[in-house]
Amino acid sequence: MKNEGLNALQKAFDKNQFYTDPADCWVYGYDNSRRHALPDAVVFVTSHEEIVRAVTLCYEYGIPITARGRASGTTGAAIPIQGGVVLTLERMQKILKLDVANRAMVVEPGVLNSEVQAAAKSAGFFWPPDPTSSAYCCIGGNLSCNAAGPRSLKYGTTRENTLGLTAVIGTGETIECGVYTTKGVVGYDLTRLLIGSEGTLGIISKATLKLTPLPHAKRTMQAFFKDIDSAALAITKIMTQPITPCGCEFIDGNAIEMIRKHASADLPENAGSMIMIEVDGSSDDLSADVELMKMACQNPGLISWSVATTQEETDKLWTIRKSLSQALRSLSPHKINEDVVVPLSHIPDLLNYTQELAKEFDITIVNFGHAGNGNLHVNLLIDPFDPVQGPRAKECLNRLFDKVVDLQGSLSGEHGVGIEKRDYVSKEITPSSMQLMKKIKAQFDPQNIMNPGKFFPN
Repeated sequence: MKNEGLNALQKAFDKNQFYTDPADCWVYGYDNSRRHALPDAVVFVTSHEEIVRAVTLCYEYGIPITARGRASGTTGAAIPIQGGVVLTLERMQKILKLDVANRAMVVEPGVLNSEVQAAAKSAGFFWPPDPTSSAYCCIGGNLSCNAAGPRSLKYGTTRENTLGLTAVIGTGETIECGVYTTKGVVGYDLTRLLIGSEGTLGIISKATLKLTPLPHAKRTMQAFFKDIDSAALAITKIMTQPITPCGCEFIDGNAIEMIRKHASADLPENAGSMIMIEVDGSSDDLSADVELMKMACQNPGLISWSVATTQEETDKLWTIRKSLSQALRSLSPHKINEDVVVPLSHIPDLLNYTQELAKEFDITIVNFGHAGNGNLHVNLLIDPFDPVQGPRAKECLNRLFDKVVDLQGSLSGEHGVGIEKRDYVSKEITPSSMQLMKKIKAQFDPQNIMNPGKFFPN
């Protein structure tokens, strides 16, 4: 049956769009999780109609189909663990419409996040989702995992900044969902359901993005603290101010030490944590906002406070923060990067617990992330594929996730579930909710061909 289906797909696409040679397919079996599974075939689609054609044939012959963007995700969501077809959207790179009057942009899924930002900026706008991988991740991937980034603190995640979608579900049928306006309550909100579903419900072929006007001014600040609790106290106070910052990033003492060693940065020797705060607005004079942030940081643990006075200084601060994950990857190529979320008041509880885990399991743990909304990246510098380190890492993660749920948190804020977290989601999602989600998937994907083996525990 599978061979018949692959033959049918081969006839349906040009030879430069369909590949089965393992040498050609190999590279399409991985993502940034460092996991790999070889697909039976790779199909390069260039239009909505070609997505329909591919999904229809996969449905007819029962062939698993995994949508793929630029493979920058860290959870294994783009890995074809059951073989079948990888449907790559990388050639669908058109910005179909830039509608300044209605503050909207219509794009294909293969457009890079950075290209969206550049086009929006040329018209005086931006699209708020700004993941660290924005230079090379695509909009389809952003939609797949509900990507966010530092600006989500003020402007929201991908869900809050997408108006409508066109998608192909598991039967090959096309659905249109959402609106072209900023308000609309007709029917169920399938747009928000599809966003974050990691290709398990359908393959998005077109998205209408909601743009936001560029602020006239920004100010970026940096504060060092002697310990985690002092920084956490400042974060809580920052988020109770009448001004919501457009960024509030946290870096722990281990991360500071690594930046000092590997980036030759001049950082305080006794710093146990650091936060970066950014405010923006319509006025060039943001001094009152800066003063509010400074007052929020005033506690006995504050070591130093500074404000970037030039664009060069601002860029340098963000470069240090955004390069941290890759720097850690270079030190520990198979490191585990979890993006858990807890309520603001529980940030110190979680951070202190990670240090307890580090000692108990003898694992270096580095924490950083989007502290303003409690979304922390907990990095375990260990090789999960190592026969000795792997079991230790797994038990450490199990305990970490138990603690997150105990603190009324969530197991993922922006990276998604994929393979890496599928066996833990039952810690957060109740059995009745899980059953309902499986029934919803069955309506979209009756043969379970859409990215099978992801999202739900085995």
